[in-house]
Amino acid sequence: MLLNMGGPGSIFEIESFLKRIFNDPLILNIKSEFGRKMLANFITHQRLDEVKKNYQLIGGKSPIIEHTLKITQRLNEIDSERFYTYAMRYTAPFAYDVLDDIKKQGFESVILFSMYPQFCHSTIYSSIVDAKNALKSLDFHPQLRIVSDYATHPAYIQCAVQKIKESLGNDNPQDFSLLLSAHSLPLSRIKQGDPYQNECEANLKAIQESLEQENIHFKKILLAYQSKVGMMKWLGPSTQETLNKYKKHKLILYPLSFTVDNSETIYELCIQYANLARELGVPEYRVCKCFNDDEMFIQAILRIISEHIQDSHSHKSEV
Repeated sequence: MLLNMGGPGSIFEIESFLKRIFNDPLILNIKSEFGRKMLANFITHQRLDEVKKNYQLIGGKSPIIEHTLKITQRLNEIDSERFYTYAMRYTAPFAYDVLDDIKKQGFESVILFSMYPQFCHSTIYSSIVDAKNALKSLDFHPQLRIVSDYATHPAYIQCAVQKIKESLGNDNPQDFSLLLSAHSLPLSRIKQGDPYQNECEANLKAIQESLEQENIHFKKILLAYQSKVGMMKWLGPSTQETLNKYKKHKLILYPLSFTVDNSETIYELCIQYANLARELGVPEYRVCKCFNDDEMFIQAILRIISEHIQDSHSHKSEV
């Protein structure tokens, strides 16, 4: 079961999508459920018109469901030993409904697979908790395995490097700086022990080493963070600040936190920051595509799952 955050299927679903996000205690760290609900409603009201305008610029909906469906279809075509499906955290199909269907089909083993390469409590951990709560509510007790991150796995790194090479084309990498743009996180979360920043930095190192092995040397490889919301302090430097700082460089942006296209890749990177780059006079601005249902990513998922199962078996035999 592939896990991701989901996205609105139309302009009319945006309000409920935002409310679900901000009602998540792992997004808004407020103990009082009533207080969190009130603040979630306030934030949604404040942001709704702007978010609707942004979605209208990318076709009125998120492409995340369509891409994820295609991924599961390809996985089911290639691997007949397992049944592949998906669940979203904040839009349908929800974990409860998907797991209810899995239970009714008589499956005795479930693998939860993160569509986020880096572990973060606000993303994949929230989806895992949601799935576990659904299993409890359904009184469903399958053998459960969890692939929660793979930020440095060679198969994933190969996919990332391939997208960077596609964006570079036949040009000289030393003429460009490579900017890895990851979704940001409040600094308070990092101080509480969330490993996300460390995972992003390890991800950068693995990509850089792989590029160097192929004799691809960029002028600079940078890490920045996008999608800040609100007035609190967030993980930085921000993608916007980095664009300003390196505005004289030719830039290739790689969407580090995302395996599937969504508003943060299509709107923020390809529209919002592309417009900023033009205003700043950036000599060249390119955005690497997400994997979506690329064959290389499909094979990477299969490899990561197979290795995870093998590791689980070996640990059991050692015990």
